[in-house]
Amino acid sequence: MHFKMKEEQLETNNNFDPLDMNNYRIERLPKRAKSKVEAFLSKIGGPLAVLVFVFIYFFLKPGFLQSIDPSALTDYARNIFDAKGLPEFSRMNIAMMAIFLAGIVLWMTEAIPNYLTSLILIIALVLTGVLGEKEAYAQLGHKVMWLNIMSFVLASMLVKTGLAKRFALWFIVHFGKYSSSIFLSFLLINVVLSAFISATTAKAAILLPIFMVISAVYGARGGDKKNNFGRNIVLQNLFYINIGASGFLTGSGANLLAAALITGATGVDIYFTDWMKGNFLVAIILMFLGYIVATRIFFPLKKEERLPQIPGGMERLKEELHKLGKMNFQEIKSMMLFLGILAMWSTDKYHGISPTAVAFIGAIIALMPRIGILKWNDVDIPWHLMLFSAGAYTLGAGFKATDLPALSVNATFDALGFGEQTPFWVLYLALTFAMAFSALIFQSKTMRTMIFVPIAIGVANRFGFSVISLALPVAFLIEHVYMLPFNSKPAALLYETDQYSMTDSFKFGFTMLVIGWLTSIVMGETWYRYLDITPNGVFGIF
Repeated sequence: MHFKMKEEQLETNNNFDPLDMNNYRIERLPKRAKSKVEAFLSKIGGPLAVLVFVFIYFFLKPGFLQSIDPSALTDYARNIFDAKGLPEFSRMNIAMMAIFLAGIVLWMTEAIPNYLTSLILIIALVLTGVLGEKEAYAQLGHKVMWLNIMSFVLASMLVKTGLAKRFALWFIVHFGKYSSSIFLSFLLINVVLSAFISATTAKAAILLPIFMVISAVYGARGGDKKNNFGRNIVLQNLFYINIGASGFLTGSGANLLAAALITGATGVDIYFTDWMKGNFLVAIILMFLGYIVATRIFFPLKKEERLPQIPGGMERLKEELHKLGKMNFQEIKSMMLFLGILAMWSTDKYHGISPTAVAFIGAIIALMPRIGILKWNDVDIPWHLMLFSAGAYTLGAGFKATDLPALSVNATFDALGFGEQTPFWVLYLALTFAMAFSALIFQSKTMRTMIFVPIAIGVANRFGFSVISLALPVAFLIEHVYMLPFNSKPAALLYETDQYSMTDSFKFGFTMLVIGWLTSIVMGETWYRYLDITPNGVFGIF
């Protein structure tokens, strides 16, 4: 009791109100203390990245695979390589490999900020001659970047008018009377926001203050005061934010990029309704499974964690909702504008205007003097995250210029003896597995999209299958980026709340990644087959 009083007195002296949402704005999040392992990795990350780059760039020579002693190969591999020849890596391929692997080391160890790693990668690609300056620097103007920027403008409109806060608070107050219903309420909130907001980071920024206040109400204060309620609410929201986005073509820029790549390869447009018909059901199933896995297996709530720890905590949320008063004209305008944007996105098959162009129009209307809703100074765009993304796009452009992924995959397929009669199910399992579990090492879903969707397209063409049958199921797995802090911008942001450890994130995230991949296989045999995405299912059982 004495300790509790002392703690409350300390909080009063520091003028920190755990129920004040303003304390949980992105710019106010405290710098997260690193564990001993994280601190060690951070120290060795820089030198290790330099060693990786130097070894690959300066010591590997073009055609280095030809120097392999044939006697070191198995008879099977020797026969394959004798027949097809070893793939040749050019100087540019080697440079690309060196930059990519050094970047992976920096991203995984967090030796330097992620946006700074991106800037280093961009200039390294220029200085090594992998990309010209024009192409490397132009990635900041990629249409997906513009979609993200416009989405942050629209998200800022929701924040300024209080519409997003009103919606989330109303939902929690009315349906979040118990700890379990709070988690399910955030599931539904994320589904709704995913239909309107094309930036997962923007969703995270909107929801973070709300679920952090609820965490405080239930005694989860982060740091040495972690509990399973806090782990659940943050990790589940991270999962919902990403998987909710997978149900809509406009859920993230990476989805739009994948659709554009498939359309470019087939000449067949992938519309908002097509994507939603294919993967919205899958997203809902996975989100409910995530809730069950988190609350029943990894982070079950103790009896005391199911009850509010701060007296009047939920009443404070009701007060916050009451303070907003009746919905004003600006909120109504925001709601009408978002409904209009959603209507335009969902009818793109009929009018042909791209989702990025629709977001542009919405942002212009929101910023328009006199008739608009906000001013430019009201817009909160996290430019460090934009630079972070620009590095991923530039890296993807480097892969495209060097054709390194295709070269590596073709060599692997040849080495494994994949002939022209390879069954569809083998290719489906291999490609979906590669896309899903690439999140273990790849920093960005955009990068994964630019690597694995073209590979799926190339494999489909090589083996004579429909591009849609392999590339679209691969694209549906883009949003599985919740396992490690470097997997996505929301993952990096929510990790800073210090409500969970990297171990917590990995065990929950890896389990859901496996479940997500297995669900993709089941859907390939059933739902995707019904929609004529997979020709005869994955295994052709039904």
